[in-house]
Amino acid sequence: MIKFLLMVNKQGQTRLSKYYEQVELGKRAALEADVVRGCLARRKEECSFVEYKDYKLVYRQYAALFIVVGITENENELSIFELVHNFVEVLDKYFSRVSELDVSFRRGFYSLMYNQIMFNLDKVHIILDEMITNGHIVETNKNRILAPLLALDKMAES
Repeated sequence: MIKFLLMVNKQGQTRLSKYYEQVELGKRAALEADVVRGCLARRKEECSFVEYKDYKLVYRQYAALFIVVGITENENELSIFELVHNFVEVLDKYFSRVSELDVSFRRGFYSLMYNQIMFNLDKVHIILDEMITNGHIVETNKNRILAPLLALDKMAES
């Protein structure tokens, strides 16, 4: 089961957090600080799976953005690793359509995507809610994930 998902920049600032279990606000700050510190300190050559207290952490880095997922012991790390990449591909698909900018190399796109995420956190939460419900993966098809968001955009245009 997925317990939480964090999006963090290289400076260690949490840009988005989504919890799938009740965690007190005071404990969230300490948890996020420990998790972020632990993941940012790792080298690129090291494994992207880390054991931390009662969780296993799965993280991926995309340019200046880290996505960290806390899961239970019985969850498959590789499926979560792929879920993170799928999530980034969905963000890529949606925000490249929204911004309509032609970015020729991925590093530039991830910087663009980072800015889009910061100004559209509500839409990122909608995407996450379509993919994960109550800590369980419910959808991975990019078109199905984006359908409600595209419908909202269409309604806003008219």
